Amino acid sequence: MDPLRIGIVGLGRLGKRHAENLARRVPGAALVAAASPVADERDWAARQLGIATFDSLEGLLGHAGLDAVWLVTPTTLHADQIVQVLEAGKHVFCEKPLALEVADCDRVAAVAAARPAQVAMVGFMRRFDPGYAEARRAVAAGELGTLFRIHCDSHDPVDPDGFFVRFAPTSGGLFLDCCIHDVDLVRWMLGGARPLAVSAHGSRVMYPALAGCNDVDTAAALVEFEGGVLASFHVSRTSHRGYEASMALTGTQGGMSIGRELAPLPLVHERGGERRQPGLPDFFARFEAAFLNEAKAFVDAIQGGRPSPLTLQDAREATALACAMREALASGRRVGLG
Repeated sequence: MDPLRIGIVGLGRLGKRHAENLARRVPGAALVAAASPVADERDWAARQLGIATFDSLEGLLGHAGLDAVWLVTPTTLHADQIVQVLEAGKHVFCEKPLALEVADCDRVAAVAAARPAQVAMVGFMRRFDPGYAEARRAVAAGELGTLFRIHCDSHDPVDPDGFFVRFAPTSGGLFLDCCIHDVDLVRWMLGGARPLAVSAHGSRVMYPALAGCNDVDTAAALVEFEGGVLASFHVSRTSHRGYEASMALTGTQGGMSIGRELAPLPLVHERGGERRQPGLPDFFARFEAAFLNEAKAFVDAIQGGRPSPLTLQDAREATALACAMREALASGRRVGLG
């Protein structure tokens, strides 16, 4: 089978990781082009990957023989760019979230529905992490009994360089940017159960400059799902122990936890009456395998003539619930969703 010829748009810190995976580690994929408005990023792609480069998505779409486009661009561009790629007749992968507003998600879904032969997939890579995947299997098999409690933690390390503050005005807020993976995972664990209500609270102590865009650096939300399931979410950009993403599930017959107290190496230093274990530096250190598995799943779906393993409806519902969290945080009131 001929390799899937992919062009990537966006070569920032995550885009470069995706590009390296697609160029070197994904069977059946051939990274043939990259686009970025940043000259240094284009130079990196040409030098390190030996591929054609463009300064815009429009230019990349004109590259001969292109089969698919991989978008790692600012969230504010996602909806319009996915539509542009689909209307150009290409398959498309886009980093999360699908959009910052539900109406834009619906607009993308309508375009995709008219092109069923094209795969459109959003990057909720945690579904492809072996730990979360095994938890989903156990829940679906009834091994925990009736699930009634889920708790999620997602924490980014303290950021002395101020990247989060600069990024916040276009991120959609802490829930849409940092918590939406957990939102998607909880819906997945619950088989798409309907959320009934959400409440949320937040603070900005570590980064007071976030007040300029009405964002927070620490937040918590509680979502009531049908069937009596309570899901809580604790999310922050203030971790002193490094990156963390974890989940705890409780059912009538047992419990399970994923991702707690992980380290780059299974190593604990002991000296002077103290024990020290280094934390994970970032999300890629935690989910390197998941990013790779996600890319393989996208390529396999296209080459096997199958639909995306993640539907646009899933991505739409994740955005809708994260938007409700944002509304509950801003209003200070419980938001009903029934």
